[in-house]
Amino acid sequence: MADEIYQAPSVQEISDLLTDKFSGKVEITRTAERRVYAKAEKDSIYEVCRYIHDNLTFEQATSIMGNDMKDHMEVIYHLSNYFTGVMIELTVKLPADDLHIRSVAEIWGGGDWHERETYELFGIIFDGHPKLKRLLTPDTYEFYPFRKSYKLRGQE
Repeated sequence: MADEIYQAPSVQEISDLLTDKFSGKVEITRTAERRVYAKAEKDSIYEVCRYIHDNLTFEQATSIMGNDMKDHMEVIYHLSNYFTGVMIELTVKLPADDLHIRSVAEIWGGGDWHERETYELFGIIFDGHPKLKRLLTPDTYEFYPFRKSYKLRGQE
């Protein structure tokens, strides 16, 4: 049986649906007016995002960005539903020794550029991305300027 489609889900409905459908894979960390904050498992991100897009009617990946936590990286997705103005902030933890995560550019076309920028600045690799290459820095660069380990010239 196919999942129901919610054009204008409430914050509570989103929280309940994600918790029920992705038990053990998605954790709702908190909610606020028109906001859902959640953590997702790396291996389930594509499936979770596909459900959020197709069944909860979140039309846009407003941003996809990286965060260097020194001992691991995070990918943070801000997903928007235009009918309700609700935004989901979905965070995925990546171990420092495995900076691969499945691309969601196929789900949200605009995610293409966000993933490329995150790759360029943090070195996070979006598997299955249609054109994962640097946007502004030369392809020969072997560093990622937004990593905390990156030292500016002249820094000790």
